[in-house]
Amino acid sequence: MNIKQYLREMGALVDAGLEQYMLRPEGALAGHIEAMRYSLFAGGKRVRPVLCLAAASALKADPQPLLPLACALECIHTYSLIHDDLPAMDNDDLRRGMPTSHKKFGEAAAILAGDGLLSYAFELLSRPETASSLPPAEQLRIIHLVARAIGPQGMVGGQVLDMEAEGAGEKVTLEQLRRIHRRKTGALITASVQTGAIAGRATAEQFAALTAYGEQVGLAFQIVDDLLNVTGTPETLGKAAGSDAARGKATYPALLGLEETRRLTQEAVEAAEQALTGFAESADPLRHLARYIIARNN
Repeated sequence: MNIKQYLREMGALVDAGLEQYMLRPEGALAGHIEAMRYSLFAGGKRVRPVLCLAAASALKADPQPLLPLACALECIHTYSLIHDDLPAMDNDDLRRGMPTSHKKFGEAAAILAGDGLLSYAFELLSRPETASSLPPAEQLRIIHLVARAIGPQGMVGGQVLDMEAEGAGEKVTLEQLRRIHRRKTGALITASVQTGAIAGRATAEQFAALTAYGEQVGLAFQIVDDLLNVTGTPETLGKAAGSDAARGKATYPALLGLEETRRLTQEAVEAAEQALTGFAESADPLRHLARYIIARNN
């Protein structure tokens, strides 16, 4: 299959869902909602919602009714990017080739835009309409899973560990680095796959296999991000290159070198594909997405 075409088609489906569900910049909160929409519609590959929909499709479920869930995942991801870019965090001026939220709207407005997207994500996840295609118990299971993945035991905790490791460089062990990235990047990616698995009525065995796939894809995604920060250019990345080294961040290239880092990426992708052994051709988009992650340049 042509994975780039698949990403375009599924990305367009997600964009249409976001356009349908996202608040309009009207009334007294027009400026706040405009700031939320600015980052949400600034581009991006929509990897997390696409993984959610592809996981459901691997189980032969119709992805269309699951769009509110997929859109919620993109709202959460966008909130995390807005906050990561803040001066108190990574202090980035560009994101996807555009001024970051705090550069465009100011720091306070950017913080609130991120807060708004995070809160609105749970409004989407808990929509009563979703119960028409998903039993309430499974909807609650998804909400709990996503909340855990993005809180102190997941993404936020990973960000805390990442900031604490700044300047430590090679003193950070491989296990510490994995712990950081399992939470910071891997947890939401895994939760995205698990959300699609639950919505697709996965058996316990299928859920475990898709979870293993999500964990390996999340690992590969972060390792490639680390590589691109070293080998990429501002033009291809849409943001500053070499920023990890400048801040003394704990990364795979800093700890292991480029060659070993690339080997680990390939290993993670192969493990992700291996996790899908029990699935038929309906899981091919997931297989190709894993390979795409290792080949991307931004």
